[in-house]
Amino acid sequence: MYYCCGITDKGVMSHNEDAFLIGKTVADKGGLEQKLDAPFITAVSDGVSGEKSGEFASRMCLEYVRNVDFSGDISGSLMEVHNTIAEYSMNNPDLHNMQATLCGLFFGRDGSVTAFNAGDSRLYRFRNGHITQISRDQSLVQLMYEEGSITPEQRKNHIRRNIIFPVFGNVDTLPEIDLIQIEDGMQYGDILLLCTDGLSDYVSALEMEEILEMPISLHKRVSLLVRKALENNSTDNITIIAIVYFD
Repeated sequence: MYYCCGITDKGVMSHNEDAFLIGKTVADKGGLEQKLDAPFITAVSDGVSGEKSGEFASRMCLEYVRNVDFSGDISGSLMEVHNTIAEYSMNNPDLHNMQATLCGLFFGRDGSVTAFNAGDSRLYRFRNGHITQISRDQSLVQLMYEEGSITPEQRKNHIRRNIIFPVFGNVDTLPEIDLIQIEDGMQYGDILLLCTDGLSDYVSALEMEEILEMPISLHKRVSLLVRKALENNSTDNITIIAIVYFD
């Protein structure tokens, strides 16, 4: 069995363009805790800044993702979600080209864990006191870093760090959906952490490790991560899901 807790906070913004999914429940405000048996899905989604109705896009994306059959063609099924959002926006001028990132996990009945990602929301694993980013940012700054044209420090503060590749709902270009099989699944003591860039852009790996090591409930640790992002002057919405495995 798995314990999942999620929080989404609008932060300093006037509205929340983030949403999260745990099992079959989609939330765009407040927190949620659930104990779940596999199979199930968890995911975060961030409405793309500058596009129309980002808050609608993120929630719509997760409403469709929660019904995806992950036992079959995952990429094909997720692409159908993208096509549905893109078609809806094309038929509704007020929502034209609404888009949303998607980063999530499918927990299989056999103990397998599959990650899926499009955009710059992130998946981390906290194990033995260290946090590791599992997903790869689909962004211009990440590409520049991989090409060696900028340093790790420049990547954090680069003026173009918010330019991301096509995500769910883009009416011009299909998203590239990364699928990652987490080979060793989850070990006891592991924490899998999904988050939007309102956290990852403002809270360092070291700060995350210090909070996740605290001997308090997981829900309280997630709340402290949100508070740390705000203390570090996050200018975005903040959404986090944390998952642990137990008997």
